[in-house]
Amino acid sequence: MMGRVVVAILAVGVLSGQSTGVVEGTLRDAAGKALSGATVSLQFEKAEAVVARVDADGRYRFTTLRAGSYMIRAQAQGKAAASFGPFVLRGDETKTVDLTLAAAAAAEFYDEPNFTVAGVTDTINRGGHGSDSVIRSSETVTKAAAALSQSQGGGDETTLRAAIARDPQSAVAHHALADFEERRGNSLEAVREYQRAAEIDASETNLFDWGAELLKHRAAEQSAAVFAKGNRLFPRSTRMLLGLGAALYARGAYDEAARRFFEATDLNPGDSAPYLFLGKVENTEITGLDGYLERMARFAKLEPDDARANYLYGAALWKRDRPAEAVLEKAVRIDPTLADAFLQLGILHSARGDFSGAIGDYQKAVAAGTEDEQVHYRLAQAYQRTGEAAKAREEFAVYERLTKTAADEAERERRRIQQFVFDLRKPQ
Repeated sequence: MMGRVVVAILAVGVLSGQSTGVVEGTLRDAAGKALSGATVSLQFEKAEAVVARVDADGRYRFTTLRAGSYMIRAQAQGKAAASFGPFVLRGDETKTVDLTLAAAAAAEFYDEPNFTVAGVTDTINRGGHGSDSVIRSSETVTKAAAALSQSQGGGDETTLRAAIARDPQSAVAHHALADFEERRGNSLEAVREYQRAAEIDASETNLFDWGAELLKHRAAEQSAAVFAKGNRLFPRSTRMLLGLGAALYARGAYDEAARRFFEATDLNPGDSAPYLFLGKVENTEITGLDGYLERMARFAKLEPDDARANYLYGAALWKRDRPAEAVLEKAVRIDPTLADAFLQLGILHSARGDFSGAIGDYQKAVAAGTEDEQVHYRLAQAYQRTGEAAKAREEFAVYERLTKTAADEAERERRRIQQFVFDLRKPQ
């Protein structure tokens, strides 16, 4: 029997305006089956939660919501926990959030990856867990993991295929051909060649590049199996741990992803790269952990003159309701162009009711060249609070334009990405 599902929508930030917003959507499992009978609760700050039931078609709906920033969290027995948000709801907006709960990650992965790539499929149904902001966060982490590849393969196709014809067991030649096919956009052939290279020689590079290619094409489960094998063979590889964490994050297995990300920062505490990678994670099931705050505090201590280290520590403090202003101010003193730190300062000042101070922070973030639509939305809200209606309308217009541009570009990119389909190997 399907376990009972609980979805909590937690409001964060300052709410304002008319109570006419709507959040609605469906709850389904990975097979598309409606998770009927679930309990869905809506909560703002410390107020008592409002509870609704999911209908037989898996639909839920909350009405008369005020404008603000919300976060959704879903859990079900036998399903991976997933958090969605924060996302911004306008006072008169109807926001549709269709939630898919994947099966919980197994405690252990396969001893050996046991699949082969069978082909590619339509990318219109792009998958993902939860709201657009969570999907964007997962995509950011995925790109960061793929960027850890150190491949520098060269050679033309004729030469590479001739080398393979002479020695079909040359892992170097198969890997170089994979790099070639990836550069020309033939992702299906590229992943097959990365797989052949890794099967011939399970080196750190071959396994990582195979896992990274799978992850780029939304094959998170298969990617996790490859990275898990790589982690067992190369337990001192930071990038293998980060790749495994990114694959688990894409699957919605946030507890396990957090463990892998934390292990990566602990392998060599003086290496800043894993902290910066971890800083791209936005899911509150990870950023809200004591382990996250502990590691960002360590980063700031090890790199006291690094602006981003101080910003990440300050943001982590803020998320835990601890004093953060001094650390964030230090970050912008070190780097007056660090837009993220100015945005966080603006959020902090807004929460205190210092809307004039927040306006200054948001303006500095804009001056630093940020394209984050959230800055303009929050700036518009601050202008509203100070009675500057014309400026608020201008900023809302910028927010709408940037939101549409970002959504259109994200959709184009998702459609460009081929998604692989797989066959399970028969037991030997």
